[in-house]
Amino acid sequence: MRAPVLVPGRASSITFPFWAVLLKNAVFVITQVDDTALSSSHARVLFEGGEHVRHRFTARGFCRTVRWAPQLFRAPGRVNLIGEHTDYNDGFVMPAALEFEAQAAAAAREDRLIRIHSLNNGKSAEIDLSAETHTPRGDWTDYAFGVAVMTEAAGKPLKGADILVSSTVPVGSGLSSSAALEVVVGYALLSLSGHDVDTVELAKICQKAENDYVGMRCGIMDQFISCNGVHDHALMIDCRSLDRKPVPIDPKARIVVANSMVHHALADGEYNKRRQSCEEGVRLLKPALGDITALRDVSFDALEENRDFLPDLTYRRCRHIVTENERVLAAADVLERGDLEAFGQLMNASHASMRDDYEISCAEVDTLVATAQRQPGVFGARMTGGGFGGCVVSLVAADAVDGFIDAVRVAYREATGHTSDVFACAPQDGAGPLAG
Repeated sequence: MRAPVLVPGRASSITFPFWAVLLKNAVFVITQVDDTALSSSHARVLFEGGEHVRHRFTARGFCRTVRWAPQLFRAPGRVNLIGEHTDYNDGFVMPAALEFEAQAAAAAREDRLIRIHSLNNGKSAEIDLSAETHTPRGDWTDYAFGVAVMTEAAGKPLKGADILVSSTVPVGSGLSSSAALEVVVGYALLSLSGHDVDTVELAKICQKAENDYVGMRCGIMDQFISCNGVHDHALMIDCRSLDRKPVPIDPKARIVVANSMVHHALADGEYNKRRQSCEEGVRLLKPALGDITALRDVSFDALEENRDFLPDLTYRRCRHIVTENERVLAAADVLERGDLEAFGQLMNASHASMRDDYEISCAEVDTLVATAQRQPGVFGARMTGGGFGGCVVSLVAADAVDGFIDAVRVAYREATGHTSDVFACAPQDGAGPLAG
């Protein structure tokens, strides 16, 4: 059964107040009579198909108590064209926001409870903002509730809210599903509470939530691009000053993302270990280089001249960051000039550095990168994201995209037994209200 298309707040064949939430793969029609709790005959959840069908009754139970028309919001995932692990070293990155996105339907409450339900996993949870302390739960809700806690800590009092979320960003793919969830929840909570949304400040709050509440010591790139993406452009970001510059993508090329379909979780601490190595490098180089605060402040020549101060592993970790920063700066220049061949060479060099110096790749991703790099029409390919699995990003001539996608999918399946999701994408705008 297909639901009619309904617009929140507009009269329809239903003669009492309702709200309709249009999210990916699902249409919710939530109805209300007076101020009483809704009976099953007055609350319907009509699914158009897809994986959310199995969550029908859980979602209906969650939505039955919602009393106000919702506001709708979106926040995109991202693909990073070049500049991996440089953000927490005050360096440079060049991501683009994706069509994949987290969406939220959110309504304010009269109390201080924040209730959230995910269409992706069918689970609900709540947090009371009036509680004296808040303890992370070690699951997906930490990304949402951590943003609420850190928003209040930043001096922005929040109202309670009922939030229904759905995301098309693949979890564990390196496309920033967690940042998309953080940003869409933060944008919704700020809007419902009457605050103007400063997207730079929102990115900082979401990063702090992931650092201090979730416990992942990430940089600001993922949250920043989800907040501030620019349609048809990559975004060159200085992660120290947070200055940004849109860089156009030449229409002769397309961004193509291939999912390795493997994920080696960062929860084992490898991500944080990489950050610790960078901090150790700065500490050991300070006696020779003076007042440096991050690897952003270290040139390649200075690193080479003082490599004897560093253990070999720390040196290689630092070498990746220092050379990756140089590659990002060069990449912005060649992309603006339309030199796609040079940009592709920088992508290839970036992957080699991640594989050999930073050691954040894995066998399946290396196979997928090599497969992509040898296809006709490809300018360059590299792993994208935090590492240990996830996705590969390629820059491909526009007229070669269809053949590239088919060839990569077949060759990767033959090599690994995994069937990769491969798709061309176009950069999108950052977070904001979702048009109904």
